[in-house]
Amino acid sequence: MKSLLEIDTFTEVIERIEKLNESTNAEWGKMQVAQMLCHCQFPLNLALGNYKMKKPNPIMKLLYQSFKKSMYNDKLWKQGLPTPKPFKVENEKEFGPEKEKLISLVNEFHQEKDKESWEPHPAFGVFTPKQWGQMQYKHLDHHLRQFGV
Repeated sequence: MKSLLEIDTFTEVIERIEKLNESTNAEWGKMQVAQMLCHCQFPLNLALGNYKMKKPNPIMKLLYQSFKKSMYNDKLWKQGLPTPKPFKVENEKEFGPEKEKLISLVNEFHQEKDKESWEPHPAFGVFTPKQWGQMQYKHLDHHLRQFGV
């Protein structure tokens, strides 16, 4: 799996985001493009320590552990997977500012490429730096494919 911490992958993701415009339509799902751009900011902010997510109860934590590897393995995520409630974006968003914020966060995350340890994910626990990079790429790739870029 590619990693957002790798320069080639980082460049690819930025180029794909730049291809989006206000009228880009989703090939699946309910989000509009500006909502997707906002949604994609949550995992990056979480990884960077800018967003605090409530830790799940022990039963949910066990459930999360059962699919932890799917967060960073080579298998593409299926269309229509449910969005965790804290990451749902249901209100209207402005395309331009959301695009700028996402690009800024992708840049900020990539700048951490030499970071040796990351805070544990509140739901999934510890990830290696490589896994954090893979997970961020996989999420962005999923939604960029959703919008055909």
